[in-house]
Formats: sequence, structure tokens, C-alpha cells
Amino acid sequence: MMLIPTHHFRDIERKPEYLQPEKCVPPPHPGPVGTMWFIRDGCGIACAIVTWFLVLYAEFVVLFVMLIPSRDYVYSIINGIVFNLLAFLALASHCRAMLTDPGAVPKGNATKEFIESLQLKPGQVVYKCPKCCSIKPDRAHHCSVCKRCIRKMDHHCPWVNNCVGENNQKYFVLFTMYIALISLHALIMVGFHFLHCFEEDWTKCSSFSPPTTVILLILLCFEGLLFLIFTSVMFGTQVHSICTDETGIEQLKKEERRWAKKTKWMNMKAVFGHPFSLGWASPFATPDQGKADPYQYVV
Repeated sequence: MMLIPTHHFRDIERKPEYLQPEKCVPPPHPGPVGTMWFIRDGCGIACAIVTWFLVLYAEFVVLFVMLIPSRDYVYSIINGIVFNLLAFLALASHCRAMLTDPGAVPKGNATKEFIESLQLKPGQVVYKCPKCCSIKPDRAHHCSVCKRCIRKMDHHCPWVNNCVGENNQKYFVLFTMYIALISLHALIMVGFHFLHCFEEDWTKCSSFSPPTTVILLILLCFEGLLFLIFTSVMFGTQVHSICTDETGIEQLKKEERRWAKKTKWMNMKAVFGHPFSLGWASPFATPDQGKADPYQYVV
């Protein structure tokens, strides 16, 4: 097979010992249809649990410290509905990002029989991942945590205990957006509540004692500010990555663009689905990305 020069970070994949398909075992039998994708990583599972705990803590403070004790029922109902809706969408997006296959390449398919079945033309080059023994499509990278090659892998995020890749980037973007929105909403409500409590009697503005109320509000304020900054930056980074059609790893490794350049709008639709609709903001709407060739070879 003729080898062509390319970037240094792919050199290990082109060494002769890694291009011997005889060393690969046949891929395992596929699991039953509908098998849930879940990464068994202790750190990732702990981070995912902490994420849910922090959202539920914010829910507790907003409802039982600020809204339910309030005598302004219209204010409480409106803000309660908005905050709970955003929190629900944030947690639903988190679940979809965590439990969706990010675009894993079939493991162990770099066998002699499979490569022969591709009927490659003379001069065509395929890359094999030496770690998961799979044929590596263009723009795929190996994740040491997921132990798989992931198509259009942006990065591995412990907060969703999964890679952010071709199939779940939409859900990750929605997760960061909704977390940023509920953080901003919580900070605004904390500000109004402090003003209200300074004007009123502290014993009447909460069902908890004044010291407990202050501690709970300060913790929520700190949490909201921290996550507002973090998720806003992540959201902006992801949107920029989508618009430029360049993943975080590709930017970090300064990979040469070998794929067709598209408009920003087309790149957005490739991630969030065709055509534009309210489904873009829904974690329950699976984007229709069209059928793509799972193996894109470099000639």
C-alpha cells in the first residue's frame, strides 16, 4: 500500500507494524438494537453526578428559599415555570449528550477480510488505529477514556462522561446553553431577593433562619457565577467550532484542512439538523444529518 507524507501526529499509524491486519481480531458481535451508550469511567460518572447535584441544589434554593415563601404569586409562578423549564431542558440535554454514541468507529474492524472487502484502488491509503484496531476514517481521533476512535471528536468532557463528537455535539451545545441560562436566571433572582430582604424583615422573606438563608443564597450566587462564565465560554467555543467546521482537536493539532469548506449556515445545519426549526433547541429532537460515508480515505 503506497504511503504518502502527512502530519507528524499520524506517523505512528503508518508504521509497518501497525499496518498488519493479521494482528487484529474480528470485531465483536454487535449488541442488541437500542443498546444504551454509557462510558464506565469513575471520574466521568462522579462529575456527572456532581452536575446533577448542583442543578438540584439550585432548584432547591430557588423554590424553597426564594419563590415559595414569596407573597408575590405572579412573580413566583412565572419565574418558577421559566427556571424549571430551563433546568429540565438542561438535564435532558445532559442525558442525551452522555448516553448518545458520539460517533464511535466499529472496534476491531481492521481485519484482512474487511480491508479486502473495501476494494481499494491502487494508491489509496487507509489509516488503522493501533489502539482499538479499527479502520480510522478521516477526521476521527482515538479517545483514551472511551477507548474508541470517535468521528469528528472535539474533546472528551468528564462533565457529560462522554466524548463530544459527530452524533452528540448538538446535545452538548444545548447543555452548555441551558446551564448558562439557568445560572443567569438564578443570579438575577438572587439579586432581587437580597434587595427584597434588605427592605423587608429577614424573618419574613424566607422560611429558613436569616443566617441559613444568607449562606444558601451566597452558595447559589457563587455556583451561578462560576457556571455562567464556564458554560458561556464553552458555548461560544462550540458555536465557533461548528461555524468554522474545525474541531477542538483539529485546532489544537493545527491539522491541514482536507475536507470541503461549507458556509457557516450549512455547518450549523449539519450539527443541529435540516431544516431550521424549533427542534434545534430541543434535546429530544434527533438532528437529521443525512447519510454520510462512514469511511473517508485519504488518497
